[in-house]
Parts: sequence; C-alpha cells; structure tokens
Amino acid sequence: MKQLLVLLFVLSIAQLAGAQSHQTLSDEGYQDNKIVFQVVTQDTLAHKALMKQLNNIRSVAPNTPIEVVCHGPGLYMLVKDRCVVQKQLKEQSAKGIVFVACEFSLKERNVAKDDIVAEANFVRSGALEIATKQTKGWSYLKAGF
Repeated sequence: MKQLLVLLFVLSIAQLAGAQSHQTLSDEGYQDNKIVFQVVTQDTLAHKALMKQLNNIRSVAPNTPIEVVCHGPGLYMLVKDRCVVQKQLKEQSAKGIVFVACEFSLKERNVAKDDIVAEANFVRSGALEIATKQTKGWSYLKAGF
C-alpha cells in the first residue's frame, strides 16, 4: 500500500512537471533585440521562409530593428527578375525592415544596381556589414535551412 501511494505521488509530480513544460514563455525582453539576418543562398524556399520569420518576429516585437544582408548567391533574393518574394519584401520594407545588397557580390555576379529591387540599399561588403552590426550589439541569424 505504501509503495502504491509513493508511485501515485511520483506520477502526480511528473504530470504537473509535464504540464508546466508546455506553457508559453513571456515576451518580456523581446523589445530589446536588434537582429541582422545573413542571406547567402539563392534557394527561393529559404527566401520565403525568411519572410515568414520576419512576420513572426514583427508580430511579437513590432519595433525590433532588423536588417537583412544579402551577399554571395543570396544576392539573387534582391534581383528584380529572380526575386520570388517581391510583394513580401515591399511589405516588410514598409514596416521598417532594411534590406541591403553587397556591392562586391554585385560586381562578382555582373549584376547592375538598377537590377536590384527598389527597396534595397547597398553596402560595400556584406560580411563587414554583419560584423559591424554584431560589434554594435546586434544578434546574428543566418537565413535558410
């Protein structure tokens, strides 16, 4: 009988612990973030996934500063005739998200600035832009899978 009571007690505690592990954590502190995303893939599924991530972040912390740095093959996310997320990119840009194209990647891929979507800005070096943001307290996230 004593063993049965101990077993029931242990199971009750385990059930309570399991129930607590499924609670949503507080959004407190989310407003203090600054995020720089790196896009280095031309995979359009990754570009679409990034737009969903940006929506998710903005739904929880609408004033979070966000910059998306596209370089290497990721530059193609910003090329007008290759961009599959132009509508979402315009929407995100209107919400204050900054998109930048690496000028070294433009030159390497023979892409003119006129071929880049109007919402994008330019930086000389995508890698240095990311590093500079990190030294200023921005969190780094790599877009893609």
